[in-house]
Amino acid sequence: MDYRNLIQKQRKFFRSGSTRSLSFRKRQLRRIYRWIETHEREIERALFLDMGKSPSEAFMTEISIVKEEIRYSLAHLDNWARPRRTGVSLAQFPGRAFSLPRPRGVVLVMAPWNYPFQLSLVPLVSVLAAGNCAVVKPSAYAPHTSHIIRCMADALFPPCYVAVAEGGRKENEGLLEEHFDYIFFTGSIPVGKLVMEKASAHLTPVSLELGGKSPCIVDETANLKLAARRIVWGKFLNAGQTCVAPDYLLVQKKVKKKLLHLIEKEIHRMYGEHPLESEDYPRIVNEKHFRRLARLFGSGQAVCGGRMDKNRLKIEPTVLDQVSWDSPVMREEIFGPVLPVLTFYDMEEVVRMLSPLPSPLALYLFTGRKERVEELLQSVTSGGVCINDTVIQLASSRLPFGGVGNSGMGACHGKAGFDTFSHYQSILDKCIRVDNPLRYPPYRSWKEKILKKVL
Repeated sequence: MDYRNLIQKQRKFFRSGSTRSLSFRKRQLRRIYRWIETHEREIERALFLDMGKSPSEAFMTEISIVKEEIRYSLAHLDNWARPRRTGVSLAQFPGRAFSLPRPRGVVLVMAPWNYPFQLSLVPLVSVLAAGNCAVVKPSAYAPHTSHIIRCMADALFPPCYVAVAEGGRKENEGLLEEHFDYIFFTGSIPVGKLVMEKASAHLTPVSLELGGKSPCIVDETANLKLAARRIVWGKFLNAGQTCVAPDYLLVQKKVKKKLLHLIEKEIHRMYGEHPLESEDYPRIVNEKHFRRLARLFGSGQAVCGGRMDKNRLKIEPTVLDQVSWDSPVMREEIFGPVLPVLTFYDMEEVVRMLSPLPSPLALYLFTGRKERVEELLQSVTSGGVCINDTVIQLASSRLPFGGVGNSGMGACHGKAGFDTFSHYQSILDKCIRVDNPLRYPPYRSWKEKILKKVL
């Protein structure tokens, strides 16, 4: 694909003004919604072929989230796009001031493989809602989903408006050499650094949705049975291949044994005595990641799980005990169905452990005490926080989603996504009937005295 020619055509289409009207934007979002409803079974099938996802998990974690994002954007777009009035200072009086959200232009969306449909389409919804053109680059690790996204774009849009670029590393590198008006990247920290470096050559602003080691803290006051159920669901959803999955468990010493017993029971309740045979349990995306995860098993003792099937790229939900901060499993983001366990004695110790670490994308706390929530919020920084649950904060169009520091920059979902792909143009409309002479030379002492009083 000739990316330079494609981007030139998109820029020409954008400059024609066709994408600016709200009626046009809404029409495109409705077309995507109807296409998804018509092709849900094909989308589910593609996700099964790429990741081994069950139809229920595919709908819950991918299709339904995209549909909700479209519904929410359609319901609020008129309000998001209206001018924002502000007051004026004495220096600007008389006049009126306001900011107006303007589309940025041609946007590149680079999506990962773990939620290939959702993480391609949710940013695209915001890009189009804000009035931009888009090039979407799905992951080559999810080829079936990439193909169906390409089919959707081909069926709904001319490439001068929305285009899908399929392929792998070579295509990624080719796209990053081009000049976009905004780049939205979701993926790993090393690739995120490369994206930012390439974008700097064109002074292109970026959003980076990365990851990190998201801690899950359980104290003695938590509802342990509910905590175990929600931790197992959030950690082993998509076989642990979720950027906001609990990466490791920090449990208060006195309830550790009971919690681990309950976690094991919940794993068996959700996935059966033989999780590798469960139709509800996905596989690891490819052999490379399977081998990487297998190497982490030497970091501790498996108190639950531990079996794997190389031929089917499946690893059981596994809980590792006797893990230290220096263990290999604690040196990288796990991104798989392995849950290492560490202990603490009090919340002060938790704060001391977490405060020096890079800011994660998510922070989870299970507790029955509000003061412990406040203490942790004041002391530890993260992209987002979820109290007494896991992962579901990602699924809300009403909450901005994004990282901080090593876990990323920028935000998406709902209004935050619209703002990301909009430039807020500041406008001052000055009255011509009155003109203040104080600002013009020659400056006299009487002018200076007045200026110092009023400014």
